Formats: sequence, structure tokens, C-alpha cells
Amino acid sequence: MLMKTKTLFLLILLPFWGLVGCSNDDDAPPPNPVDLLPPATQTGENTFGCLLDGKAFLPGGGVNPLDCVYQYVDGGYYFSLQGNRRDSNYNLILIGLSTKRLEIQEGAKYTLKKNINGDAYGTFAYNAVFSHTSNIETGELTITKLDFENNIVSGTFWFDVKDDNGVVHEIREGRFDMQYIQ
Repeated sequence: MLMKTKTLFLLILLPFWGLVGCSNDDDAPPPNPVDLLPPATQTGENTFGCLLDGKAFLPGGGVNPLDCVYQYVDGGYYFSLQGNRRDSNYNLILIGLSTKRLEIQEGAKYTLKKNINGDAYGTFAYNAVFSHTSNIETGELTITKLDFENNIVSGTFWFDVKDDNGVVHEIREGRFDMQYIQ
């Protein structure tokens, strides 16, 4: 009798355990990659992120995963911002923004073109093989804040760049909020 009662009890509870133990997370849509990026702030939070070919790219790990410099050298201004990380196979990926002998200003937009004097440009590197924007694969950098007193530079960016294998990488929804070194 006791065995029949236990069996009946288990048969009654079994469907309820299934409801409690199951999760509908398998049916949930994957998160929007943009939602994984840091918020667009302007307070020197030292954040950087973008979409690299549709996937969230956030710097991290390794030595110096995030670096920002804005300085006047030899009669010209140079801005350099780079974020890097290693992928699951330990390949180093770098995304960067730079100006060469070009002063940046708050509220200004810069077309990312070539790595030459007077231009702004975007960089993508995979295992130290660097590719830059060009007159064909271009982009845009917008400086939303430039605070000389607190050394803060913030902005947004996007660009395309063709690597050495002819693959065009799309960098989109980029944002940064950095304290820069002079």
C-alpha cells in the first residue's frame, strides 16, 4: 500500500516538477549586441565599445587594453585611441581612431580617411597586421566632449576597413568616454 501511495504521489507531482524545473530561456531571443556596449557618457569613465561585424567588441585582458592620448608634438596635434582584446583563440584584435597633425574640437565631425598628415583615420588590426580606412573605405568620428581641464574626450564613431585578405570589416555604433594622457 505504501509503495502504491508513493508511486501515485510521484505521478501527481511529476508534471509540476517539470514546470518548475524547465526554463524558457532557450526561446528567448539573443540580446541585441548594441545593448552590450557601454552607455554613451561624457564624464571620463574610460569606456570604449563598438560593433565589429555585428558583434559587440569591448576591450579587455592583456597589457594595456585601452589607451587614449591627445598631444601637441612638433607643431601638430595627434589624437590616438585604441581598444584591444584577445579572442577565444588568443588572437589580438585592435580597433583604433587617430588624427595626424589635426586638432580635434568638441562638436566637430571628422571623416575617417587616410593615415596622412591633416587626416583622421580608423584602424583595425588582427594579430599586429594593421589596416586603415582609406578614401574608399571611410567612416566618421564625432567628438561630443573635449574637456581640457579634466583631460576628457568623448565621442562616437563608425567606419569600414579592408584587411590584407580583402575582407571589409564593419565597425558600427562606436562610442568612447576617455581620460586622455597629454
